[in-house]
Amino acid sequence: MSINFGTDGWRAVISETFTFHNLRMLTQSIADAVAAEGWLNGLTIDPPPNPKKMVVGFDTRFLSDRYAREVSRVLAANGFEVLLSQADAPTPVISYAVKNLQAIAGIVITASHNAPRYNGVKLKAAYGGSALPELCRKVEVYLNDNESLGRGPNMIDYEIAKEKGLIKRFNPLPAYYDHLRELINLDIIADNPQYIVVDSMYGAGRGVIKGILEGTGCEVLEIRNDLNPGFGGVHPEPIGKYLSALSGAICMGKGSIGLATDGDADRLGAMDERGVFVDPHKIMALSLRYLAEKRGLKGTVVRTVSTTRMIDLIAEKYGLTVRETQVGFNHIADYMLKEQVLIGGEESGGISFQGHIPEGDGILMGLLLIEMVAEAKMSLSEMVAELLQTYGPAFYSRKDQRLKRPVAKDKMVNMLLSDAPAEIGGQKVSEISTKDGVKYILADNSWLLIRPSGTEPVLRVYAEGRSEDMVQALLAYGEAVAAKAV
Repeated sequence: MSINFGTDGWRAVISETFTFHNLRMLTQSIADAVAAEGWLNGLTIDPPPNPKKMVVGFDTRFLSDRYAREVSRVLAANGFEVLLSQADAPTPVISYAVKNLQAIAGIVITASHNAPRYNGVKLKAAYGGSALPELCRKVEVYLNDNESLGRGPNMIDYEIAKEKGLIKRFNPLPAYYDHLRELINLDIIADNPQYIVVDSMYGAGRGVIKGILEGTGCEVLEIRNDLNPGFGGVHPEPIGKYLSALSGAICMGKGSIGLATDGDADRLGAMDERGVFVDPHKIMALSLRYLAEKRGLKGTVVRTVSTTRMIDLIAEKYGLTVRETQVGFNHIADYMLKEQVLIGGEESGGISFQGHIPEGDGILMGLLLIEMVAEAKMSLSEMVAELLQTYGPAFYSRKDQRLKRPVAKDKMVNMLLSDAPAEIGGQKVSEISTKDGVKYILADNSWLLIRPSGTEPVLRVYAEGRSEDMVQALLAYGEAVAAKAV
């Protein structure tokens, strides 16, 4: 089987591996797994979900709406009541609908921030977040069994399924808006309206932030918000190198703060009033400080191993426990399901906080950033400068190093441990972590993370330093490691 279904679902190139046939086969396996005993894997969800109800959503990619209809047909033929989104919608909106509508699971057709030639499937569980690895493994078992038995998907005609009430179209946004109004103080925003440029990067976040801010007095300009399955030829990923359009709009005086969401709007990037990129490290640090100081919230702080250690310093000030996880929001969600988490996030821009579903949400965090700026009565650049003056300086960079040939992940980790340096950039290596790859933590709180890819000959190198020179020294060490990995 050419489908590789993992903890983040399935992504593949359209028409090569991501075909209607393969999608139907995967959907049948999901239907089998969800219908089987033990799908919730012992989790108690209150109120309990309807075991025969599924939610289906899709993004703006090529054929996503058609793929979603095919998914719905297979689910309906397997006896599920299917609630299919009327239009493209952000992944966190669909995830919230799964929980709010008490569905047993949900499927989102999206390849998130991947290149335009990709599409994919994200599987959501009844609690409103990504399905746990154990649940995804159940899908894999049925996928392999169905293939070995030569069993194809059950199917029903789309129009007949609609007539029978097995497939119903619905608008997931009103309930999501109501939920966000409980998490975001729109009165604070209305007291100090902002001039905002929103860049949805042609993704499913289009119109959503502007919609909830109506009536607050904010002036919102949307760019790259039309339907363009080719995403203008760029990856719909909200990082600096893909946001020249947003920076240009701000520099032309179209707004004093910029928000950018990725293809399915579960990630956030931002720009200050000068058109300077504000990365997710700073967004999460500002959010943690605001939630703890201004709202007085308590709880665990969860960050991935690749996220800024400013988080640790802020948490220490407010007496909060920090938990470090492997890269991937699913690891953060594990904690959000088990204990009271104040905020959880990762360096790629997936962040969520207390009261929300265990899912990264670019819409939610963009609105919280607007609330913070409105409450502080300061520009975003001033807020970032104050943050760095108190908890920094902190400079960050990431670079992927290609290897000459594939190297086993465990072999690379062993090499990184056995050849661990005494110092880098003049700073002593004071601690080494192997939570995800190998992380060298230096005496001045700088760090270097080297993560071997499990699927390709690549070393992912992340560095945070107290100066630009330190970051460059850390990255240079990572390059040297890659050169030796033969």
